[in-house]
Amino acid sequence: MLKTRLLTAAVLIPAFLAALFLLPELYWSLLMLAGTLVGLWEWSGMIRSRTARNKQAGNVAVQQEVAPVLNPVARVLYLLATAVAGVFLAFSHGLENAFMQEYALYWGLLIAAVFWVVIAPLWLGLRARIRNVYLMLLAGWVIILPLWQALVSLRAISPWVLLAVMLVVWIADSAAYFAGKRFGKHKLAVNISPGKTWEGVAGALVVVGLYGLGLCFIFNLNLVLVAGFWILTIFSVMGDLLESLIKRQAGVKDSGNLLPGHGGILDRVDGLTSSLPLAAFFLHLPLYYQAWMHSA
Repeated sequence: MLKTRLLTAAVLIPAFLAALFLLPELYWSLLMLAGTLVGLWEWSGMIRSRTARNKQAGNVAVQQEVAPVLNPVARVLYLLATAVAGVFLAFSHGLENAFMQEYALYWGLLIAAVFWVVIAPLWLGLRARIRNVYLMLLAGWVIILPLWQALVSLRAISPWVLLAVMLVVWIADSAAYFAGKRFGKHKLAVNISPGKTWEGVAGALVVVGLYGLGLCFIFNLNLVLVAGFWILTIFSVMGDLLESLIKRQAGVKDSGNLLPGHGGILDRVDGLTSSLPLAAFFLHLPLYYQAWMHSA
């Protein structure tokens, strides 16, 4: 398994970096949209009704799960609607259509920020099981589409900015894993993801802090960057936990099997779904300030 994971990573990382630094803006947007559609397909596949029924087998009560609610046709329509809107926005580069991108970015990042700051903590705290199919489909859009917007908008600022923010999540994930393995004793969320520990989170914060300090020292940046990276680390853990909760409720180990040794797309970007939109929201605060001043 480890060999497979390393081989997949050895292929994906250079391919991603080549696309990040070499692709024109439109092609980057379309490539990230394609990944988004795969993520939404995986999400729709995890929408299940787990109202288990007791079935008597002799004198033993057996839990019987209900099959996934969404059929393939509904899932295709879900992706088709997303693809049409996404392609329209990706090609909206003219002066007459530029406002559409700005409008979508404005509301997409704002909705994502409200979701991750307010709704996601409640969802995790209550370990709520949303049985309404349409609410779960909407949640998929709220969680995954802003990630696409963040990938496009942060890369438009600078590919290095996007890479620096993504490294926060990757470093935090690796540090949490090794710190948890070595020092982990106190479970973070035993009913959601039993392998995660508070010691792992502490290790992630320490290593991410060192990463932030290194960037501040090398590029003469304000030390407030370290605090920002810590916030992103916390939200990346939240994104990871939320996907773990959905998988646990769906009764699946991975969101998909597209990436050998890694699972699905969502298994690789769960921490990014929360952290990247929030980073993009912060960096686009002038957009909101201008809109609020214009409306005042």
